[in-house]
Amino acid sequence: MFKDIVLAVTPSSICENAAEKAFSFASRFESKLYLLHVCGMEQGWGAMEHLETSGVVDRIRENMKEYYKERLCKMPNCEVIVVAGISHNEILRVARKKNADLIIMGPHTKEHAEKRSKMWGMAGSTLERVSQRARCPVMIVTRETPGDGDFKNIVAATDLSEQAGCAVAYAGQLARHYKAGLTILNVLESSKIYPSDIRDQIEKTRTRLQGEYGARLEGLKDCSFECAVGDPPMEILDVAQKKKADLVIMAHHSKETDPEKAFLGSTVTKVALNCGCPTMSVNRHFDLRCGMMYDQTGQVVEATSTA
Repeated sequence: MFKDIVLAVTPSSICENAAEKAFSFASRFESKLYLLHVCGMEQGWGAMEHLETSGVVDRIRENMKEYYKERLCKMPNCEVIVVAGISHNEILRVARKKNADLIIMGPHTKEHAEKRSKMWGMAGSTLERVSQRARCPVMIVTRETPGDGDFKNIVAATDLSEQAGCAVAYAGQLARHYKAGLTILNVLESSKIYPSDIRDQIEKTRTRLQGEYGARLEGLKDCSFECAVGDPPMEILDVAQKKKADLVIMAHHSKETDPEKAFLGSTVTKVALNCGCPTMSVNRHFDLRCGMMYDQTGQVVEATSTA
């Protein structure tokens, strides 16, 4: 399912959970795995202008190979890449060059890990910028994910926009592959609804979800449509916990047209950094080829990556 995976990683325990998921996927799907580390101003490896000429990049590459040597010896189809630059730019560049169909990332730095429980979103972070601009899905793994690596319960959050439909379609594809349960969730903001209308709006939204996505999800054994009322990140996290989800899929900034405003603490980032399971982001760049996944009758069609 995943042929080329880019694992954007810092060789430390901070990214251990993301690394575990990436190696697991690569082994399961016999994927080509690219271990990528970007050394530069944000990563504490030295000033960018001195990295290439001083041989620091080569030393870090050897450190990467040493750190992951036990896993690398079991993974012959793996390449270690170390480059100097700005993190999000280089991650996106390598993903495009390698035609990746999945990017996996962790919290990336010790500072992010320490602040995760205190911060409600991280505006302008590497996670934000990569998940917003990548041409393939981005999986963010910040915590240990026990189990055999399969997805048994998937939650796909949608705001019923055209772009969010791609995230739902991709969730359906994964649910079929893993034979997983799938919950399609829409969150209504309580500030925009009169209290007396809440029950009526919930029922109308469930009906709309079924009408919007029912045909393309037809045939899934365990698929439900749910609506919650409240703050979107909080409600998504709550439903994911109740459903014992092992994956949450979302469209990144599906309604935000201004890319700068999109950095101001997105729902995707808020959920990803506080969720007990991996979060997968699908953005508008991936939406452009999403229609290839399903035909008009809801049948699965092989999608061709153009990342």
